[in-house]
Amino acid sequence: MATPDVLLDRATVALILGRLPELAARTVQAITADVPAYRNALAGPLGASITSAVALALRGFLRLAVEPTPAAGGRNATSPALAGAYDLGRGEARGGRTMDALLTAYRVGAREAWREFSRTALDTGVPASGIARFAELVFAYIDSLSAASAAGHADELSTTGRVRDRHLTQLALGLLTGESADRLAERATRADWHPPATFSAVLLPTTDAARAAAALDGHPLRVDEAPDLRDDEQAELSVLLVPDAVDHRRPAVLRSLARRNAYVGPARPWEQARVSYLRALRARRLGLPLTTGVCDTDDHLAELVVGADPAALADLRARALAPLAGLRPTTAARLTETLRAWLLHQGRREDIAAALHIHPQTVRYRVSQLREHFGGRLEDPAEVAALIIALLVTPADPTDGTRTDPTRADPGRPD
Repeated sequence: MATPDVLLDRATVALILGRLPELAARTVQAITADVPAYRNALAGPLGASITSAVALALRGFLRLAVEPTPAAGGRNATSPALAGAYDLGRGEARGGRTMDALLTAYRVGAREAWREFSRTALDTGVPASGIARFAELVFAYIDSLSAASAAGHADELSTTGRVRDRHLTQLALGLLTGESADRLAERATRADWHPPATFSAVLLPTTDAARAAAALDGHPLRVDEAPDLRDDEQAELSVLLVPDAVDHRRPAVLRSLARRNAYVGPARPWEQARVSYLRALRARRLGLPLTTGVCDTDDHLAELVVGADPAALADLRARALAPLAGLRPTTAARLTETLRAWLLHQGRREDIAAALHIHPQTVRYRVSQLREHFGGRLEDPAEVAALIIALLVTPADPTDGTRTDPTRADPGRPD
């Protein structure tokens, strides 16, 4: 008979142990029959894990039933079973499964085990009060196993999540540095990541990167220490690689980035994300305008082409604007901007006046000055082409990467 501190006497435990292999087999069969996720698992590694875990759990419970409270300084009888349950939870997370199937398996296992344990206990004369305590112990034990598995599942997700994030960061950096397609594919496999068709690089202030990423669909990749940045840029800029910002999705992406001072590169095949990144970086350094706080480089291709070789553009600009070189800087700036507007608006005085926010009479006066300085060059197609190219992009301030605006000085006063 069982004593008050011992739920089952050793004779009862010995009897149950003799039936344990059969009980373990029935329990595994019940689990695979009642839990769809495990229905075809017995033939694979998961089946071996289930069988081993069931046997370990049953033996752990029997030890607990014999000695519910361990001796002082002794090891808890359930420690091996709890460790096995913890590992089982980690295995579920590695397999991409939730805890639902495993918790159901515990309930099914408890049902089968209780049937055998209670029948054997009754056969060996355990009183009703002992059976009641026995039932409490069964359910407490299952709760302990479930908690251990849940902890293992959560720990594995946390660990694999950190590892995956690190692999994704390395992948994003490899994309921006232009690693080979084979190397990128290897990094994608390591991160368990399926690439999109295209990426568009978004260059924006680091202070806005987290909020912008959260507002975008598709889980963009993020790099906070991007290559090819100057020291002053490195401290303040981040890059988001936005998947498949094409066709009808691109306007939505641009709206999500509004008011974030973001430069958006073109959509390119995902392995060529560096091309998109470098174009966004060039747009920022050229100081291309931010419409509602975002610049879509697809809308500024001519300026990007012209600005691709800043040194050549500076030489062309100096040569094309040589007739104004001897004038006062403020006068030269006014006439230069007037010439640019005159060329782009094809001489339409009202449009030029509106673009420069000056009176049409002022336009007439400045154009007269330009004709005096340039003479017949304004009628020469080659010279006009050179002037258009030279004036298409406003030179950037080399100290901060922003564009200068020579029209600020008294734009309404004729010179």
